[in-house]
Amino acid sequence: MARRNALLALLAGTVAIAAAYGSAFLPGPPTSWAPWALGIGTAVVMVAASALGAARRDGGLGRLKLPFALVFLILAGGFALVLALPPVDPADPTLFLGLPPRAAVVLLGIGLLPLLVLPIAYALTFDEMTLNEADWERIREAARVYQASQSASAHSAHAAPTPRPAPEVEPV
Repeated sequence: MARRNALLALLAGTVAIAAAYGSAFLPGPPTSWAPWALGIGTAVVMVAASALGAARRDGGLGRLKLPFALVFLILAGGFALVLALPPVDPADPTLFLGLPPRAAVVLLGIGLLPLLVLPIAYALTFDEMTLNEADWERIREAARVYQASQSASAHSAHAAPTPRPAPEVEPV
C-alpha cells in the first residue's frame, strides 16, 4: 500500500512540476499559481521518492510515517514561506545569520532541516525496518539456487563439445 501511495504521490508531484514549467509557454504574463505548484510539487516528489525507497515488502512504512510527514511540512512550508516573503528592500537589508530572509529559508530550512530529521528517523527505526531473520533466510535460499544454476551452467560449458558434421558441398 505504501509503495502504491508513494508512486501516486510521485506521479502527482511530477505532474504539478510539469504543469508549472509548461505554464511558462502560455501567452501573456506569468501565471501566479506556477511557483506554488513548483514548490509543492517538489516537496511531494522529494518525500514520495524517500518513502518509495523506505517502503517495506509488507507494504508499510512503520514508524517512518511521522518523520516523512514532518519533512513534507518542512519542505512545503519552506517553499511557501519563500514565496510569501516580501522582497528585500536594498536600503534596509534585514539579514538572518548573515543571509537575506529568503536565502536563509532555502539554505537552512529547506536544505538543512530535512538532513537532520531523516537520518535520525532512519537510525531510530533501523532494527524494525531492516531485514529480519525470515528475509535473511529467503536471501540465502535465493543465493543457493543461483549458485546451483551457475555451477550447472559451468559444468555444461566445460563438457567436450560435440563435433559438427562437415557441410556437404555440391559438385559444380
